Amino acid sequence: MLPIVLAAVGGTALGGAVAFLVWRMVVGRRIRAAQIEVEALLTDAQTKHKEAILEAKEEGLKIKSQAESEIRERRAELQRHEKRISQKEENLDKKSDAFERREYGLLAKEKEAEDLHNHLQELKQKQIQQLELISRISSDEAKELLIKAVEDEVREDVSRRIREIEVQLKQEADERAREILSQAIQRCATDVVSESTVSVVPLPSDEMKGRLIGREGRNIRALENATGVDLIIDDTPEAVTISGFDPVRREIARIALEKLILDGRIHPARIEEMVATARNEVETTIQGEGEQATHEVGVPGLQPELIKLLGHLKYRFSYGQNVLRHSIEVAHLAGMIASELGAKVALAKKAGLLHDIGKAVDFQVEGPHAKIGADLVKQWDKSAEVASAVAEHHGETNSTSILGFIISAADAISGGRPGARRETLEHYLKRLEALESVANSFTGVEKSYAIQAGREIRIMVKPAEIDDLAALRLTRDIVKKIEETLQYPGQIKVTVIRETRAVDYAK
Repeated sequence: MLPIVLAAVGGTALGGAVAFLVWRMVVGRRIRAAQIEVEALLTDAQTKHKEAILEAKEEGLKIKSQAESEIRERRAELQRHEKRISQKEENLDKKSDAFERREYGLLAKEKEAEDLHNHLQELKQKQIQQLELISRISSDEAKELLIKAVEDEVREDVSRRIREIEVQLKQEADERAREILSQAIQRCATDVVSESTVSVVPLPSDEMKGRLIGREGRNIRALENATGVDLIIDDTPEAVTISGFDPVRREIARIALEKLILDGRIHPARIEEMVATARNEVETTIQGEGEQATHEVGVPGLQPELIKLLGHLKYRFSYGQNVLRHSIEVAHLAGMIASELGAKVALAKKAGLLHDIGKAVDFQVEGPHAKIGADLVKQWDKSAEVASAVAEHHGETNSTSILGFIISAADAISGGRPGARRETLEHYLKRLEALESVANSFTGVEKSYAIQAGREIRIMVKPAEIDDLAALRLTRDIVKKIEETLQYPGQIKVTVIRETRAVDYAK
């Protein structure tokens, strides 16, 4: 058993020894392999280390080279800057030297100029003294004379220029005015005069004259007392003339007389009855004519008193022209002119319709009809512009508004158109010639012009013979002589003009 155990132990030991030898051989191989690998890694690491060192040296050399290159470039640039700065310093030094030399030169010239100025002042003062001795006037007086001469020359030039502008503006204004007036005249068509200021009543026979007179003239006296007119029964066959300063009374008398003739019963009681009936008819006609005139012109809202006064103008005539038709015509013309000028058309029409309203009562109130009409408009219409235009339409006031000019132009067109008035050309010319001859009869009168259809006369006097005070005396003397020697309707404005003209020509 022991040998078996020994054999087993010997076998185990032998197997262990064999296994140990085998393990030792395997481990030795691994160690050698590891050593070889380690040596290879060491060799590779050394190689890479050498390469890294070489690369680092190369990179360091490269950086060093770039740094040295940049340093050289910056050094070169600094050198260039230093060179430019040094050049600029040299230039500044040169300029500074030049400026110093110029300053010295200017100071010297300034000193010379100052010395020369002082010398000239001394010479000027000596010359002034010599001139004062020669002319016997001081320098201040000479300055005043020089300034006055310059002012006179400038004033003369300005006056000439103003005169040229005035002439040019007057020509343009005249052309524009002619255009506006011609358009207004063309657009307004009215009838010529067909009524008269004399009322004539036809009779069926001359026997009726005796019946109108009545026993011992009682019928004619009753008719005259009831109407306030005069009956002219003369040799005119089959006609009776009614005369009276009041056109309304004259119309009442005409209607009453016609009714009496148709009725045939003529006695004082019947006369009073017919006159009352005729008065009512005339008042109705007056109211209707006034209202119709306002509607025709297009002027609503007038006071009843003004409408009634307008109706009275139906029986009022001026040189044969019916004043109511004339007023309506002036209203239309004024509206057309105002529309062309950009003025207030409604006010122009109202002022044109009312411009002769004073003629309805001018035989009852003292004064020119324009002033009377303006007072009536102020009383009833409360329109200051219309009242002013009514007062100004004959140029009898000191100032004239644009509305006054419009009404004056429209009134002149209406009264001056062919066929508007019955006054003959011969009589009209004689009246103007008589007015001018009265003015020309005075000493010192150079020329005279009758304008505004004889309502105004302008007199040019000789300035060498008539001074300002004499012009005032001449105006009063001419007015007095016109009142004593001439017969005329309304009033005449006398204007004396004294002027001195200075004319020069540029050559």
